[in-house]
Amino acid sequence: MDAQNLIFIDPHIHCISRITDDYEALRANGVVAVIEPAFWLGQPRTEAGSYKDYLSMLVGWERFRASQFGIKHYCTVGLNSKEANNEYLAEGVMELLPLFATKEGVVGIGEIGYDDQTPLEDKYYRLQLELAKELDLPVQIHTPHRDKKAGTGRSMDVCIEHGLDPSKVIVDHNNEETVKEVLDRGFWAAFSIYPSTKMGNERMVEIVKKYGSERIMINSAADWGISDPLAVPKTAALMLERGISIEQVKDVTYNNALAAFGQSGQMKEEDWLQDTNIDQRERFNGNSVLRGGRDPRVEKLSNNIIR
Repeated sequence: MDAQNLIFIDPHIHCISRITDDYEALRANGVVAVIEPAFWLGQPRTEAGSYKDYLSMLVGWERFRASQFGIKHYCTVGLNSKEANNEYLAEGVMELLPLFATKEGVVGIGEIGYDDQTPLEDKYYRLQLELAKELDLPVQIHTPHRDKKAGTGRSMDVCIEHGLDPSKVIVDHNNEETVKEVLDRGFWAAFSIYPSTKMGNERMVEIVKKYGSERIMINSAADWGISDPLAVPKTAALMLERGISIEQVKDVTYNNALAAFGQSGQMKEEDWLQDTNIDQRERFNGNSVLRGGRDPRVEKLSNNIIR
């Protein structure tokens, strides 16, 4: 079985940081839907107003931009752990989140959790868990890069303390140290396939061989840094090459993401399984993806491929 015959969901990719060539490449390699978590932009925001504009882009312009290349775009919204340490900013963002969390295409609260595991990070993580519980939305957790094993365990402990069902919580950025505990406790285990750090695709193959595919999913986490937006289809191809069954590959690259985030009620397979119309003559607030008199792409894409 060739990975080119599959379709994929990338459940964690920062499209706002990517170029239109990436959207074209994603679609050409079988990615039909993406989920974009709210995250840190590489430079601290200083006002809640900049966060408001950023979240507006996630539910507005970026959703439109993806559609211009035949991809369904969803997002999760939240105050990221790094900026939770700015209490002035955090208070303003917490006032905004309920306004965005119920908008079309929002499939969860995320990515939230811990960075340095400070008291302020803990405070705003807990407040956002309560918001997710109130709105009955999935939670997408960012596990810390430092002291990851302890931080991952703590992230799950706090979820349980606040009465969240582990089946509605996606724990992201796992590695070999954390995966067993996450799965044993009934949470979803997501892995970011990232160059040099986080999780490589060779290592990911071994994890699926050891743990199977139940409640495991992979993503690219592609952002403004050195990263690969095609990490999901590339890892799928490597898994098939290394003898992992087609059923397990479909689970970790498509089915599990749909099952986890589909609990929001905002993400349904029929959103992309019918033929997709691309019409780059369309505009969003008067703006188009076209530049320099380029001819618009107007066509119907068939999604009649193996899933």
